[in-house]
Amino acid sequence: MTRNEAVYDVWWSHAESEESMEDEHRPGWDEVIRLMPETDLSACKVLDFGCNRGGFLRHLHQARPFAQGVGVDLGAESVKLAEQRKGALPLTYANTGSPEALGIAFDLAFALSVIYLVGDLPEHARKIAAALRPGGVYYVTYTDLSDNASAAFFKREIERYSRLEAHMHALDDFADAFAAAGFQTQAMRRQPSGFLTLGSERDFFRSSRDYVKSQYEETYLLRFSLSPGLAGQSERS
Repeated sequence: MTRNEAVYDVWWSHAESEESMEDEHRPGWDEVIRLMPETDLSACKVLDFGCNRGGFLRHLHQARPFAQGVGVDLGAESVKLAEQRKGALPLTYANTGSPEALGIAFDLAFALSVIYLVGDLPEHARKIAAALRPGGVYYVTYTDLSDNASAAFFKREIERYSRLEAHMHALDDFADAFAAAGFQTQAMRRQPSGFLTLGSERDFFRSSRDYVKSQYEETYLLRFSLSPGLAGQSERS
């Protein structure tokens, strides 16, 4: 944990528990794993930014085993549970939002369904650049609601239950922030593979139409590739 960094016990107090989030996010994890071109991770060091209870790294290791995985999260209780659940897997978890301070040069990094809780994208991009090896890759899943009629409603409802502020970043915000930190940005639109269940989305969207639009038109997998000559921590092992 870095000096003056705000941490908390858990970040979410909605009836939808952090536990159920893992189950709901698993199909999305499988999609990211299927879409990423990196198939042999056996020698890779992998970072999960905003790891919550550690489920993604356990899931990824089962699908594509890697050498070392580290999850970071500002929720102390979530990190504690992640450590308890890792078993014999090569995983560690840290209660921090500053992965560059860990002294590890990562080959791959992920931030899945969490980057809307990051306010300062330029600072975040610099932190990730400093945490990656030259040529490292950062995958982010994000729904760009900046042009969705429910954006303000979504933000207000998220912040009723979250310890963190929700941010409606646009795709250009990512491209600009990460370019300044030495990354090339690529984007792939994600769309549902089956029927969407309507009704429960009204907790965070004003209408089913806004929800369907978010899923079919505004949800992306972003791939940030760090230029080999611009990594901040290329001297690390």
